[in-house]
Amino acid sequence: MGYANRCHRKIPLIALARPLGIVLLLCTHVASAEPAVLLAPALGRPEGVLLQGRVLKDAPSGGSSALTRNVRRLTAANWEGASVEVSFQGVVAKVKSGHDGNFEVNLRPPEGQRFPQGTAEAEAKVQGASARAPVEVIPDTAPLLVVSDFDDTVAVTNVTNPVKLVESALLKDGDTQAVVPGMAAFYGCLRKPASPAFALVSGSPIQYLSRIRTFLDRHGFPAGFGLYLRDLGPGTLSGYKQPAIRRLLHQFSQPVVLVGDSGEKDPEVYAQIRDEFPGRVKAIYIRDAGRTEDKTRFEGMVLFKDSGDAAAHAAAQGLADAACVATAFAKPAPAATAGQTAP
Repeated sequence: MGYANRCHRKIPLIALARPLGIVLLLCTHVASAEPAVLLAPALGRPEGVLLQGRVLKDAPSGGSSALTRNVRRLTAANWEGASVEVSFQGVVAKVKSGHDGNFEVNLRPPEGQRFPQGTAEAEAKVQGASARAPVEVIPDTAPLLVVSDFDDTVAVTNVTNPVKLVESALLKDGDTQAVVPGMAAFYGCLRKPASPAFALVSGSPIQYLSRIRTFLDRHGFPAGFGLYLRDLGPGTLSGYKQPAIRRLLHQFSQPVVLVGDSGEKDPEVYAQIRDEFPGRVKAIYIRDAGRTEDKTRFEGMVLFKDSGDAAAHAAAQGLADAACVATAFAKPAPAATAGQTAP
């Protein structure tokens, strides 16, 4: 492919660093490319599966650096009005992508049938491109629905530090972004006794879909996460999590555990959800990522610095497997001092 020497439209990184008001104008040489489809991993029920994604008209790929790859992801043009064919377990539907390239379809099994429980692949196709993504069909017996944030909850993003935030957004990728220690183990122990349904609802843009999937796989998070990411733009600087979480709570009847961080608005968002769905939210865990001076933000929540403390609380509440927590967060034996023999 040849290179189109052109300057991209402005990238409002205020959408990535929304509380900071940071805007960077980036120009780059971008490879012209074929279309691409982004299809998000999803949670579904035997009665139906909701699939979401985006179609990109010119989707540059590759690049020798994380910066190049991230800029190309964020500046790829959307394809409005693309004919998208979405299929799952033999059920097929056709939809048109919207003005931002997004599409959404609710697939239901044939009358009198149910989608099998467990993991299966969905596919989305447009002319010249296709994508596959796992769908976890959740049984009615799943013990919990765990809704998690991403930035500064499971991945170190430093949202309270403008310079480090932009560095994380543009200079890191799924292989190099730092993980919050112990969070994968905490989530792995959240079972009573069966595995819960996991949904990641994040302000990270949908263009980072592959980056986030790589991160979760690399660091050993439980398989089967549904990913519900933000449509990047000035109209989604706030209020983008509540609709996604509400939809999940209407879709699934399980008790809910919410996990986020203190760096932005997770405590306020989760308190609102708790009020809207009385009795559904069994625990709210907030990682201390700064901005914790106002303790009223965390009323009725578990504010933690160490993932092991959150896991121990969950085990005490019957939300996590106590043996798993004891093993995953075992304290190392103290080192023997001079003249002593370690037991």
